[in-house]
Amino acid sequence: MNMGLDKLFSLEGRKGFITGGARGIGRCLAEGFARAGADVALVDLDIETATQTAKEISEQSGRKILAYQCDVTNPESVEKMMTQYLKDYQEINFAVNNAGICINEKAEEAKAEHFRKVMDINTNGVFFTAQAAGRAMIRQNSGGAIVNTASMSGHIVNIPQPQAAYNASKAAVRLLTQSLAVEWAGYGIRVNSVSPGYIMTEMTARSTNMHPVWTSHIPMKRIGQPEELIGAYQYLVSDASSYATGTDIIVDGGYIAQ
Repeated sequence: MNMGLDKLFSLEGRKGFITGGARGIGRCLAEGFARAGADVALVDLDIETATQTAKEISEQSGRKILAYQCDVTNPESVEKMMTQYLKDYQEINFAVNNAGICINEKAEEAKAEHFRKVMDINTNGVFFTAQAAGRAMIRQNSGGAIVNTASMSGHIVNIPQPQAAYNASKAAVRLLTQSLAVEWAGYGIRVNSVSPGYIMTEMTARSTNMHPVWTSHIPMKRIGQPEELIGAYQYLVSDASSYATGTDIIVDGGYIAQ
């Protein structure tokens, strides 16, 4: 491949969706992808926020940014979203499966419905939206890039907060990513994941009492910013990672390296 760096990392003309795109990491990625030349669909259960976010990003970037309501745990809802997406965008070049939640509960006290909810959104939801994207990419026969949001919590156990369900769900995403990568390599579809550490999203920002505890365990002694994840995701979506599949990029300030 003989291509300049600007072309390798460019997303000019690429089209795809980001789940959990209304806010937080998903919104940040959509903004970054749009600046790199992509047309992006924001997929979220909160359609009001997603619609406003899409409007703002579109006005800032001049790119086609639409919002779709979707319950990622419901295959019918995912299929409905995918059908509408293809009507609006005609093709899919990438999918970022980023929707997720965390419920902190001691394992011995965890409610069954909470454990199921975390696993359903974080693992099943990633599979259903990746499956929908993969099916569309196979039909169009032009390959594509799928990136799943895992977590450093799929590699280690966070302390001191108890979150067995979240950790298990993110570890599952890592192996799911590798499984899809192997199955779909023959179609030219690359499937990778990114494992963020503590990132200063709206949710994280509210846990101010935990910030000193978390940063004491991070070698870089700070919580990351959402913008610091864009490069990893853009690399995995772009031609720069054309030989990378089944891999996981950890962006955690050195947390798990200790």
